[in-house]
Amino acid sequence: MQAGDARPRLVVGIVVDQLRTDYIEYLRDKFGEQGFKTLLSEGVYIPDVDFKPARLDAVNSTAMLMTGAYPARTGVPAAYIPSQNGLQQSMRPALTDAAGTTLTNDSFTPAGISLTTIADELVIDSDGASQVYSVATDPQVALAIAGHSGKGAFWINNSSGNWVSSSYYGAIPSAVSNRNFRNSISQRIDTMRWTPSAQTLSLPHIAGAKTKAPFRHTFSRQDRDVYNKFLTTPMANAEVTDVAIDLIGNLNLGSTPGQTDMIGVGYTLAPFKYVAGSNSAELADSYLRLDRQLARLQEAIDRKVGHGNALIFLTSTGYFDDAVVTDKRYRLPGGDFSTKKARSLLNSYLSAKYGGGEYVQTIRDGQVYFDKRVLEQRSQDPESLISEARTFLMKMSGVADAYTYGEILGSEGDDEKALRLALDPRTAGDIVIRFTPGWDVHYDEQLPEVVKQTREAAVMSPAILVIPGVAPRTIDTPVDAVRLAPTVTGALRIRPPNGARQRSIPLSTKYHQ
Repeated sequence: MQAGDARPRLVVGIVVDQLRTDYIEYLRDKFGEQGFKTLLSEGVYIPDVDFKPARLDAVNSTAMLMTGAYPARTGVPAAYIPSQNGLQQSMRPALTDAAGTTLTNDSFTPAGISLTTIADELVIDSDGASQVYSVATDPQVALAIAGHSGKGAFWINNSSGNWVSSSYYGAIPSAVSNRNFRNSISQRIDTMRWTPSAQTLSLPHIAGAKTKAPFRHTFSRQDRDVYNKFLTTPMANAEVTDVAIDLIGNLNLGSTPGQTDMIGVGYTLAPFKYVAGSNSAELADSYLRLDRQLARLQEAIDRKVGHGNALIFLTSTGYFDDAVVTDKRYRLPGGDFSTKKARSLLNSYLSAKYGGGEYVQTIRDGQVYFDKRVLEQRSQDPESLISEARTFLMKMSGVADAYTYGEILGSEGDDEKALRLALDPRTAGDIVIRFTPGWDVHYDEQLPEVVKQTREAAVMSPAILVIPGVAPRTIDTPVDAVRLAPTVTGALRIRPPNGARQRSIPLSTKYHQ
């Protein structure tokens, strides 16, 4: 890009949870002329973005993408992190006020992100003039995109169905708040139906049983989980698009001469798990419907700032969680792992060897947390005790491997390296367990009980960068995910986020001096 080229008037950051490269390629001919096709024809396409850390989720991945640093350093190692409450280890959303005892909309804050973000650096460069807003299906994704310096982050409350924000960002603009009165999701939820399009049913990979009896999902306000279900559907993505378009238009984003504004959008392509059996038809339908939302968003951008005046980056979150309970009739290998039973057995074993005591406080999210006071009282060498506990765990059915935090820090093995990039020493457990695929892990010490199905699925994750003045092309080699943030800030000619240690991606220009 030449030095004299004008900076884009609008930055559009799109994060699509669990977006897969193979589905983009598979459905490419089925997409409309706008949407994915336009982005692919005008942008730099990276089919293989390398998300190196282990244990990715929508929240820690989005924070990584916006800061250009791995989860171990962003302050957001996972969507949920430990929150000490006496001796009982509980979990809280990472981007909430740690002092709060009751979770409300105002509990959410980006303060937990320990580094600057793309949005922060854009606002700082403009001396506070740039307007930055985000809208997403997930509150923490919205916060990670808007950063510390954004003017607003909005999401759908999973209890009321209303569009909400945090008081951290100030008053909710009327472009958002009016929807809760004039066109609220709660008033419409009972009338919503999700059925496959004819285009979906014609796809060759959809099983005959699915085409003869197409899925039909409805949503009842009497269901206490109704909004959590709704938030994993294409209808939720459509609501996100509606609000993003309203923000662009009503707040005149990208309309101030010499100023670059930003709108962040968080969509989801998480597999719909509220279904018995295969959800492949739902997943394909979600892609085709998201393509239409991307087309709507692009049309709104072109109307407001003109085609070619926006920098658009679209990226996946780098993982795929399709683990669902499999019907027992298929007789697949696996079993049930109870964290309550595992903790009891481990404490009994350690008490017999080192003296009575509750050594293990809890097991949460595959991590074992010891009571440091009991360790100091009962053992002169706590590290050896923890190592012995790790060996004991390895003998339990359903445990594929286990690592002490010391092993994670000191080993150069691939698994340990991936964990080292993922775990924040301030919140990491003393032992990290990798469960055997096919096993259901029951976190039955907590209420309500959480059951997680174990499945290891390696998928290719894409990114697309549409940058004015940069020639479209495909990058065939893997690109580290943390290079995306400095690439975006470099294209805007602003500082990279303060924790982005990787270099930007070299990009070809359309222009020649």
